[in-house]
Amino acid sequence: MEQKRHTKTGIIKFAAAAAATVGIFVTLPNLSYPIAHAMEQIPLIGPLASAVTFRNYAYESDRHMADISVPELHLPEVSLEIPEDSDVQENLARSTEEINAEIQEITDQLIAEFEANMQDQEGYQDVMVKSEVLATQADYFTLKLICYQGAGSGYQWNYYYTIDLNTGERLQLKDLFQDGADYITPISENIKEQMQARMDADENVYYWLNDEIEEWNFKAITDETSFYLNEKDNVVIGFNEGDVAPMYMGTVEFEIPAEVVAHIRR
Repeated sequence: MEQKRHTKTGIIKFAAAAAATVGIFVTLPNLSYPIAHAMEQIPLIGPLASAVTFRNYAYESDRHMADISVPELHLPEVSLEIPEDSDVQENLARSTEEINAEIQEITDQLIAEFEANMQDQEGYQDVMVKSEVLATQADYFTLKLICYQGAGSGYQWNYYYTIDLNTGERLQLKDLFQDGADYITPISENIKEQMQARMDADENVYYWLNDEIEEWNFKAITDETSFYLNEKDNVVIGFNEGDVAPMYMGTVEFEIPAEVVAHIRR
């Protein structure tokens, strides 16, 4: 039960990837901290982005390890694809600013926690996090932060940041479906079917579907459930460790077949 509460008291490492798409790309500016300081520029091919930089926080001792690279979305001042005075350009600027602020807040808090925990002479800290660009399609841009921290036991969780490049707005799950459509039920039922099929195929796979502790059992997704769109434009639902399965199962994902929600997709 304590594990399902997902208590986070450790530190995090962000290793960033980058992609250029319709005026948006990932940049990682420089940041200096006590042990390591790295800055790197990588040329990109394309008319809208020219370079990507990284800023790292790194520390390593016999008891404490941290390596944090902070990703930052950057919008060029003028996009060749979008009129400068359009609502889309304005929305893109706002969306990237909001995402950058959230990532900065997460990072600042984790660094502060890490440095506070270093005062514990008997404790151990081990954190590794990387980022991955999941979507570089014409319509969507998605950045995933994959976070792991260990302090006795380990825990992994992910963040997904998706921007609709047609509107410039951050994409929510409900935005993918027709107004008023019930997408919760078909997606949730399909996830249950996939859970059962995976357990039937592998005795080492276990989900909280028919568990004796009823409150642990997966019932349905919510509007806040993490998701992204893959290269087939299918919805992929993501769960963190302990959300729908024991911790040893790690983070888990379920790709929803197109036919499950085709009748309600926009």
